Amino acid sequence: MKVYAFVGPSGTGKSYRAQLVASENNIHYIIDDGLLINENEVLAGTSAKKAPTKIETVRHALFIEEKEQAEMKKALKKYKPDSLLILGTSDKMVEKIIESLELPKLQKTIYITDVATEEEMEKARNIRVTQGKHVIPVPTFEIKKDFSGYILDPLQIFKSKGNGGNPYISEKSIIRPTFSYLGNFTISDSVFRQIAERVAKKMPEIYEVTRTRVENYGDGISIYMEAILNYGHNIIEVLQTFKTKVKKEIEKQTTMNVIKVDLVAKGIHMD
Repeated sequence: MKVYAFVGPSGTGKSYRAQLVASENNIHYIIDDGLLINENEVLAGTSAKKAPTKIETVRHALFIEEKEQAEMKKALKKYKPDSLLILGTSDKMVEKIIESLELPKLQKTIYITDVATEEEMEKARNIRVTQGKHVIPVPTFEIKKDFSGYILDPLQIFKSKGNGGNPYISEKSIIRPTFSYLGNFTISDSVFRQIAERVAKKMPEIYEVTRTRVENYGDGISIYMEAILNYGHNIIEVLQTFKTKVKKEIEKQTTMNVIKVDLVAKGIHMD
């Protein structure tokens, strides 16, 4: 296995550029903040950005815990990558990761200054400091359940590799981890009920939502609802449409991962 490093200070845009750097150097696997990534898929690990404190984030990214080391070693043995790009805030951090995972000697180090201008790095730093936003170089659906309830948005990047080169399309996820400045937070069940009621008001087929119950499983929520429908509509079609709209709106408004929505028609309303 050929091991490469991509090094730069925190918040300068490493994760944002990770896939592009890997692609340009014909590297197919990336280790970034505790995750093993191949193309747009997370193969192993959990993101260090989910840790409750910055210290825990660093420990997680360095694979200090034996359990995390074992999981990553097992994955590397399973997938047998011919090349690997390790992201780190310093040369020392990369060396520590190589030591923790017992990887081969480092072949080459690419620095953020090699691929980004000072102006671009300053812009990235400003976004990190003022908005607390972090990038994870995988599509949102890959990590959605791990960051249920966090502010999380998809980001698509299209780049050309120059004359004759194949276009480069990359999807990343932007998150705002709790440790940045938000602290712990909870969302009241009444919020989910109000969102469901708002969706119902926009559907003439729904008379009212009579009951809402929410269960939080950590990686997402399960919602049970009872509703009364207006007479004269296809019940099954109305329920399916309402479920889809409620799920989409709750995920959009709260960033919670909705595992399932159970909806029961409890009655028919007739004018």
